[in-house]
Amino acid sequence: MLRRRVVDAERISIVESGVLTASDEQWELARSRFAVLAPLAGVDTVGFAAADEAAERLQLSRRQVYSLIDRIRCGSGTVTDLLIAPPSGGRGRGRVSAEVEEVIADYLAKEFLKRQKLSVAAIYRRIALACHRSGLRVPARNTVATRIAAMHPGTVARLRGGQDAARPRQSAGGVPPPVEAVLEQVQIDHTVVDLMIVDEHDREPIGRPYLTMAIDVFSRCVLGFVVTLEPPSAVSVGLCLGRVACDKNGWLEAMGLAGQVQWPMAGKPRRLYLDNAAEFKGEALRRGCEQHGIDLGYRPPGRPHYGGIVERIIGTAMLRVHELPGTTFSDPAARGSYDSQAAAVLTLTELERWLVISTSSYHGSLHSSLGQSPAAKWSDSITTLRNPPPVVVDETAFVVDFLPVIRRRLTRTGFTIDHVQYFSNTLKPWISRREQLGTFVIRRDPRDISRIWVLEPDNGAGYVEVPYRTLSHPAVTLWEHRAAAARLRERGRTQIDESALFSMIEQMREITTGAKKATRTARRNRARRQHLPVPATTSSGAMSTPPPDDPTAPSDVVAAFDDIEQW
Repeated sequence: MLRRRVVDAERISIVESGVLTASDEQWELARSRFAVLAPLAGVDTVGFAAADEAAERLQLSRRQVYSLIDRIRCGSGTVTDLLIAPPSGGRGRGRVSAEVEEVIADYLAKEFLKRQKLSVAAIYRRIALACHRSGLRVPARNTVATRIAAMHPGTVARLRGGQDAARPRQSAGGVPPPVEAVLEQVQIDHTVVDLMIVDEHDREPIGRPYLTMAIDVFSRCVLGFVVTLEPPSAVSVGLCLGRVACDKNGWLEAMGLAGQVQWPMAGKPRRLYLDNAAEFKGEALRRGCEQHGIDLGYRPPGRPHYGGIVERIIGTAMLRVHELPGTTFSDPAARGSYDSQAAAVLTLTELERWLVISTSSYHGSLHSSLGQSPAAKWSDSITTLRNPPPVVVDETAFVVDFLPVIRRRLTRTGFTIDHVQYFSNTLKPWISRREQLGTFVIRRDPRDISRIWVLEPDNGAGYVEVPYRTLSHPAVTLWEHRAAAARLRERGRTQIDESALFSMIEQMREITTGAKKATRTARRNRARRQHLPVPATTSSGAMSTPPPDDPTAPSDVVAAFDDIEQW
């Protein structure tokens, strides 16, 4: 049953008696009567002569005059005591039977408050048909519209449009936790950059990259960012954390900006504040943060303003991106007839360089909420800290702790992951004990699967880098590997071996490289491979082999392989 909203009287501290809610006609009538009757209400006894005189002036009967005088005496002694209450029936009042009200309430609850978002006309037709079939009087359409208008707007928006649709009709609610020092809280988020970029070779468009950015809440300094062609993942979060925690001089030198840009903001954050996306809840991120003493915090569901700081800086960055050639703007309406692909000129590397310079400019600009620049806020805060924040020296080792986790058992030939074999001489001491050691923890970078990092099984002291078993294989990305495997399956290969896999990857690369003018997808794929190292120069099919036995080595070390199966 649809119920009308009832105001809780205990929540009202001052009662509105009608000063503003009365119509002009009602107020004027009450005011004129009060002017005549208020003096009479102040005396102990009102005689017939005085009452008759007032009745003649107000065109009322003697009985009505005495009744109004009693209302003033028993009331608050103000004009509102004489306001005429609206009639209990008539226009705007319920004249619909209880049975019809029940039909209306039932259809509104079961069909109107649904994501299908039926119109008023559609729900009215269904109500009218239901009443007609039940032998009830069909209500007017305005009656149904009135019942809908009486429903709570927030409830209607949430049930018909979801939580996002209801959010503008709700109070913000809650206060984000206070932050009192730099690196106490760092917010990270992703976005698709509003810019078409081009490849390094043909300068042809390859699409829009992704930006992962981290900001220090206290100082509003950008601590680091990563621009990739891959969708956001745990890897991009780990790479961004590497930029946050490490000294940036090497990165700036690689881009040729060491003498132009100063970016001293670095250090391990105490707490990461993230949204509830899947890439922020994986095992790799959780374990990596635990390893480095970084606390993970998540925004309360339905409270996007808790992460508003990083979203605002990303919005500010995108506004600046809109000034670049090839921008896609925020939406098609803003883009209009502008041809983003034809105007695109920046490569991924050039965009990254531009973002660094733009970030440096932002750090030196006055921030309205701080009253000073973010760089000055950072500098002032750092000088007040008793212990400076720890800065990571080995970025590669730090990022490894955030790479995706794979678990595999060790075999005599090393590890096999997705049809690819990995082997290194450092694995030999563990092979004889492989049954007791169980599964190994392995990390792999999807951007370059030519090597893996294996966690030391005895005490977890560190990671061992293990390359391909066949060193002549080229370095490839995980997306290339998966594309080649899918292509082989399309050709009817139910069993995929390593040789066929890398042969297919080479064929796919030759097609991409040899095309006179590659498609945008192919150019984007080629750009993804720019960071990969040059393949090893060993002879075709060469494999990693153990060194000669060392006579000084302890006796419990496994002997060099003499009987490795050749696959």
